[in-house]
Amino acid sequence: MKLPAFQALNAYNAARSTVASTDAPALPSAVADEKKGNAFAAVHALADAVAQGEKASTDYLAGNADPHSVVEALARAELAIDTAVVIRDKVVEAYQELLRMPV
Repeated sequence: MKLPAFQALNAYNAARSTVASTDAPALPSAVADEKKGNAFAAVHALADAVAQGEKASTDYLAGNADPHSVVEALARAELAIDTAVVIRDKVVEAYQELLRMPV
């Protein structure tokens, strides 16, 4: 029987390999900080990706950016959010599995 924590870890690794295998640009700051063991670095990288997407879209509306860079920034933000949601769902699922275990 696999423990839920290992299932969450396996799901996280599967999500990372899926994200790494796509053509979308990776989040270099999240990967570098994650290797250092900083748990909040991924949250900051997510916020940075979303902020860059918002900045690119406002720059485009102001006429200061090309459409390609806007689409790229928004795709990067969407990928970061989707990855965070998958990881969150797996962690919640593992926690619920722990709660269902008899003591």
